[in-house]
Amino acid sequence: MSRRTRRTLLIVAALLVLVALAVFLRSKAPPEAARLLPESDGIIYIDLRPIRAVLHKELKPPQRSAEYQEFIDAIGIDPERDLDQVAIGLHRMTDPSGPNGPVAYSLVMVGKITGQRMNAWLDAHATSRETYDGQTIYSIPSEGRTVRVAQIGYDTMAASNFPTTEKIHSILDRHRTAAWPLSGSTLLQNHYHDVPLLSLAWGVGQIGLPFSESGSIHIFGLALPLEPDSTIIASLRFTGSLHLRVEEIAPSEATATSQAAALATLVTLARGITPQLGANPANNSLKELLETAAVTQHGERVVVTATVPGNFFSGL
Repeated sequence: MSRRTRRTLLIVAALLVLVALAVFLRSKAPPEAARLLPESDGIIYIDLRPIRAVLHKELKPPQRSAEYQEFIDAIGIDPERDLDQVAIGLHRMTDPSGPNGPVAYSLVMVGKITGQRMNAWLDAHATSRETYDGQTIYSIPSEGRTVRVAQIGYDTMAASNFPTTEKIHSILDRHRTAAWPLSGSTLLQNHYHDVPLLSLAWGVGQIGLPFSESGSIHIFGLALPLEPDSTIIASLRFTGSLHLRVEEIAPSEATATSQAAALATLVTLARGITPQLGANPANNSLKELLETAAVTQHGERVVVTATVPGNFFSGL
């Protein structure tokens, strides 16, 4: 074998190794929509494409208000049909009672959601505009706050109601390096590896913030024995049926033991209450969910698992 042939084979082998490494890193990387999010206290990600495929029989057509339908007609986009992925960053506000409320949001949305009609709507409703990194950021008033919106790709939009431009600028900055699979916020780097493979939807960090009332997290009207700033990894996977998994990282093993016992007691109490509820699809689904719920503890981690009935989402 000649020296030139050996050199060619070595170059080809090196290229194959690099390609294999890139594919491996990409398979382990968070979705690009989540990697674009700025630094945040919590992240929620939903891939609507497999959810529609799995739950298409249970999902009902939405009941839209006249105002919302007018908005849909104006932009020429149907979010229930055209939106494919949503990544949401949650930002805790220093003054929960202030004008910006307890939580601000940054969103990255992917799908057939861009176009001239959307641009025209943004241009007509913006109170101001800013050009940053070659992109136009529209400031749209909403419920006493300002939502900053930018189209950052042919199929991607970003928005944030954070009080300053910091978060929307960060999304645009990250968009330049989005191809690198190891990019992303500190929260993703620290906890995405805890998200089960092939999750349809997941959340990491302080994802209890939107559900917090009076210092505790409320779900379905029940106060959970968790703090809003608890580090939680939640996921929804489909493996023949929908599996919910919620994991809390407690500050100590003793705290985890206490919270696991409290959660197990809460599940038992809820099971006792649900038979008294009326027989309707929502209550029946909640009963089925609670019947399969299990609470376990592994050191400083408390894990709650349950099987989610398909008709649990029938109201969506």
